[in-house]
Amino acid sequence: MRITIDRDRCVGAGQCVLAADAVFDQNEEDGLVVLRLGTPPEDLESAVREAELICPSGAIQIAAADPAAR
Repeated sequence: MRITIDRDRCVGAGQCVLAADAVFDQNEEDGLVVLRLGTPPEDLESAVREAELICPSGAIQIAAADPAAR
């Protein structure tokens, strides 16, 4: 799993942080999403998928991990 975020779409709702705080954070200055782990471990995948689903602005995208990187 590889995560990308679109800070231009982010509205600072913080739902991603509530769902997966090991992966997402919010910038103290503007409240927008900050990605802590672009490729999280497998045990966090469920939380990351939830964060993607509940993000009100659709700022989180999940792609399959690059098999060559494993």
